[in-house]
Amino acid sequence: MQLSCNDAPAPGERRNPGAAGEAGEPEPAGEPEPGGAPTWLAVALAAKGFMPDDEGMALHRAALEAAARAPGPLLEVGTYCGKSAVYLGAAARRAGRVLFSVDHHRGSEELQPGWPHHDPEVVDRLTGSIDTLPWARRALHEAGLESHVVLVVGDSSTVARHWGVPLSLVFIDGGHGAEVARADFDAWVGLVAEGGLLAVHDVFADPADGGQVPHDLYHEVLASGQFQPAGGIGSLRFALRLPSPLPFDHP
Repeated sequence: MQLSCNDAPAPGERRNPGAAGEAGEPEPAGEPEPGGAPTWLAVALAAKGFMPDDEGMALHRAALEAAARAPGPLLEVGTYCGKSAVYLGAAARRAGRVLFSVDHHRGSEELQPGWPHHDPEVVDRLTGSIDTLPWARRALHEAGLESHVVLVVGDSSTVARHWGVPLSLVFIDGGHGAEVARADFDAWVGLVAEGGLLAVHDVFADPADGGQVPHDLYHEVLASGQFQPAGGIGSLRFALRLPSPLPFDHP
């Protein structure tokens, strides 16, 4: 399976999922939501976040593909202010699924004061700590996706330990420190259903472009033999969960 992630539509257009490797038929996404609210795509484009819009649309299409091929809800690790949750949530709504979006909303290490990606707007004035939950809730409300996205507030590994169902898609875009990122991979990769997709953000082949932790962990997943590459765009990469081998029956 190779996802068609390199032909991202222009803003205002989304594509139906076609067969593997096909872009499918375009479908307009520019009509207002009921009540005159902005479209989900307009909300996604305007939301705070670090995902380029062509990668967001690729993620949206991948979620549609995954939901068509594998059982279970969608799940992302790393909500931040809800940008990717809108792309994924719109796919969940269209596919009749639910997205669970997991984040403690206190910001990963690279989002703290003194780091280049720190945004003082997301700091709670009363506590002095980062709190991105209100921003995520607002984005989902504006996109009309509150019935299709469940925001799970808590530590990713703790949530995973109590998780009990397979997932059609897992998108990992949490903290990028070695310990935190490995914990996310260890917690969630094994829960991708057969035929489902793993999506990983910030996979940079060249260290000059970004940190190597997501890149190295993504390639560890491929080396396990349980996944195969399934395309990508920019720093977003996909991997397809392969069927488990049948046990060998000794005579």
